[in-house]
Amino acid sequence: MDGTVLVADDDRTIRTVLTQALTRAGCKVHATSSLTTLMRWVAEGKGDVVISDVMMPDGNGLEMLPKISQDRPELPVIVISAQNTIMTAIQAAEAEAYDYLPKPFDLPDLMKRTAKALDSRMRAPRSAPDTPADNGPDDLPLIGKTPAMQALYRLVAKVMNTDLPVLICGESGTGKSLIARALHDFSDRRSLPFVTVTGSDLADIEGPARILARVRGGTLLIDELADVPDEVQARIVRMMDGPGEHVPRFIATSQTDPGQGISNSGVREDLYYRISGATISVPSLRERVDDIALLSEHFLTRAEKDGGAKRWLSEDAADLFRAYSWPGNVRQLENVVRRLSLTSRADEISRAEVENVLGNQPDTGPVLRGGDSEKLSASVARHLRRYFDLHGTMLPPPGLYPRILREIEAPLIEIALEATGGNQAKCADLLGINRNTLRKKITDLDIQVTRRRKLM
Repeated sequence: MDGTVLVADDDRTIRTVLTQALTRAGCKVHATSSLTTLMRWVAEGKGDVVISDVMMPDGNGLEMLPKISQDRPELPVIVISAQNTIMTAIQAAEAEAYDYLPKPFDLPDLMKRTAKALDSRMRAPRSAPDTPADNGPDDLPLIGKTPAMQALYRLVAKVMNTDLPVLICGESGTGKSLIARALHDFSDRRSLPFVTVTGSDLADIEGPARILARVRGGTLLIDELADVPDEVQARIVRMMDGPGEHVPRFIATSQTDPGQGISNSGVREDLYYRISGATISVPSLRERVDDIALLSEHFLTRAEKDGGAKRWLSEDAADLFRAYSWPGNVRQLENVVRRLSLTSRADEISRAEVENVLGNQPDTGPVLRGGDSEKLSASVARHLRRYFDLHGTMLPPPGLYPRILREIEAPLIEIALEATGGNQAKCADLLGINRNTLRKKITDLDIQVTRRRKLM
């Protein structure tokens, strides 16, 4: 890499790591913990790329972006933030940031994005809203630190101010309608109507005209596209092809991705090719278990703000939350947390209370959409494709192979240990590996071993 990078972060460790990495890569680096200093450097014409944190001691990094864009429109700014909500990604896009990465970031990924910014030097112009959105993140439980959710945020931010039709795919309860609403509320159409329809709303011959009159060039959300009758889907095709001054933006939701098999999806091919201008796949809660604690804390805090007592999950209760399959996804998690916040006898919610609310673990076969006949390899392949799709046109961060193996290896060892009552000798024999190898993996994967009655 060749160029000068301005780094602004109040964390000395991050400044040091970035300075060393960028210097080794051939860049000149100016690092500061002050936005004031950063803005002075920018005004003096220094730097070819900026890497800035959001929350700084003397201000908000996002609020400085319009000034940088005005004074030096050719200067790319990469935003890094520990605020892992969809709002941060949206605000970064609205402020015309070159790129956005959550903390903790993957250093090789950040280096690759910085190199790309140095090569481009010029940002493509974007159409930004006149006024920033002021809806708070509390209204949008689209929260997560996992790579899948961060990739989702970036994709939402990219397609937000385009006119592309959008197909949002994901299981029930993952937040598809929330994403549709975010695409509208933070877009240039935010002042226009947002109308949600089902097949029954378009069933009669006057339905399309009546709906178009209501939406008036805003956003039209078609809920669960695969459930819409074929003849009504044909009307939607004509609505999308029809001329007019006030053409709405079309968004549709679906519990399955018709692109994985259009003939059996229940969605007409002509409609699918029109509605899937951009496809957003929403990961299930099972695919982002590291976000469960963050979501639980969010819902407990919301319950407290609504007048409830301050509650928190015990360590055992949190472990049970992570192990549960959540067939109802985020919606089910929210309902469970709210119930526990009302019924818990103590401030700390116990594992027994969680077990009482969750009951027996439900059959997850139907949720996987493959039933008992789906092979493990097919299930893994489906989830990996979704992971790659969530990164859009970019590749996932380097180091994918060990990360995927860790994701599979950890639950396999945990379940095998549980099945053998925590007996490591029996577990090693069950897995077909050396006992010392098992011990090393338990340590490396930070697996908690508890001796208990054997399940089998």
